[in-house]
Amino acid sequence: MSAIISTQPYLCQFNQRGFDEKGRCLGPTDDVQGGITAAMPGGSWLGALVSGIVSDTFGRKTSIQIGAIIWIIGSVIVCASVNIPMLAIGRIINGFSVGICSAQVPVYISEISPPSKRGRLIGFQQWAITWGILIMFFICYGSSFLQGTAAFRLPWGLQAIPAILLFMGLVILPESPRWLAKKDRWEEAVEVLTLIHGKGDPNSPWVIRELSEIREVVEFERANADVSYFELFTSRMINRTTVGVFTQIWSQLTGMNVMMYYITYVFTMAGLSEAGTNAVLLPSGIQFVINVMMTVPALLWMDRWGRRPTLLVGAFLMCLWLCVNAGLFAVYGREPYPGEFTSTAESMAIEGPPAKAVIAATYLFVASFAPTWGPVSWTYPPELFPLRLRGKAVALCTSANWAFNFALAYFVPPAFANITWKVYVLFATFCAAMFLHVFFMFPETANKPLEEIEEMFDDTKPGAIKYVGTPAWKTKNTRSLVLRQERNEMSSSDEKMGAIGEHKESPA
Repeated sequence: MSAIISTQPYLCQFNQRGFDEKGRCLGPTDDVQGGITAAMPGGSWLGALVSGIVSDTFGRKTSIQIGAIIWIIGSVIVCASVNIPMLAIGRIINGFSVGICSAQVPVYISEISPPSKRGRLIGFQQWAITWGILIMFFICYGSSFLQGTAAFRLPWGLQAIPAILLFMGLVILPESPRWLAKKDRWEEAVEVLTLIHGKGDPNSPWVIRELSEIREVVEFERANADVSYFELFTSRMINRTTVGVFTQIWSQLTGMNVMMYYITYVFTMAGLSEAGTNAVLLPSGIQFVINVMMTVPALLWMDRWGRRPTLLVGAFLMCLWLCVNAGLFAVYGREPYPGEFTSTAESMAIEGPPAKAVIAATYLFVASFAPTWGPVSWTYPPELFPLRLRGKAVALCTSANWAFNFALAYFVPPAFANITWKVYVLFATFCAAMFLHVFFMFPETANKPLEEIEEMFDDTKPGAIKYVGTPAWKTKNTRSLVLRQERNEMSSSDEKMGAIGEHKESPA
């Protein structure tokens, strides 16, 4: 959408505000454009909420395939849109698909991944998303040179192709062994564990260990049946529910998706293009290249870094660059001349070296988000919850992401129009708040089996805090221990000593 909203074919097809003195279409009003943009995250919120039920009923893999089919339907409607209501409905349907897939893909990956590679593999999902955004942006850029409605219908139609490939690719992939075990399909669960963890050997110590832990958890959870969303808000679960939900909320309040949706507004205000032309698209596309490239360090080292340090560093750096942009616009910005810009959301103009500094700070902001909150915000929530609640819990967390995505997509155009540079101050404040929240409340989950993470939230252990468990700042990244376990280099006595050593570090 960011590559299309500033082009004349789009503005003329969905024009509500008439024409300027140069005869250029002014497009939808700011409120309506906010609604069009927000339609997709609005649908995603609903899709994420129902995805837990779909996933627990039909399986992790099948729920993703259902999402792919829904995306194809939405893409057809969006491509054929002739008016704003049709476009909004198509984007809502597309969003419903995104909600299902964005909630359940991390669950699926986390349940089939070894602990030492779980972060990297879920990070690959985020990296694939950044590639998709980049490719789609430049398809839109190339299409912007076409005449007429083909300029936006072509990219909107092409976006159905990845969903077709996703559906077909999933056919040959295995189902989650944890979901299979939950459904008493133990033989299939063993086959999957042997395939993905045992290198074909069903007697691998790691397979036996994983199967034993899954069986223990499944039997315990079966004795405590009747799973509902309400259980996520009981005293035993409320802390991890809050942490998981706020991981997704904070990822939106960084302001990153604002950059994605409305980057052409920001760069037009910085003087990179005459309003109403497509020249701003190429420099805007650089941020998507940065997003792809800077996600790579997270893929390589996120499991080594751990979740907590990665989130803390990201929050600090993003706060810094947002403050820089706020200061530059506040000191050097001016009101636009009459007719200088087509959108009232383009409410400031900045020129010369300060404009170049705004562009640089924007790129550095993206470079700070991409290896930190980008992949970790999707990796972290599935690690927090037990198997019995994981599907619904991650659905709830993801729905919070899309609820705030919807609100921000709708909020930003009128916010830029009314409070101008103070928008950056607002998001900088959010980044400062998330830094403190992570430090005091977000425990380290990297390199721990999903079943072992349960122990961190046990508030009956010595040194634990009631309703919280082990204090977050005392939790450790035990990468070397889990690597030895996965390579079958540890005896049972070694594992016990490692566990004892870990527990000794956590109490006060």
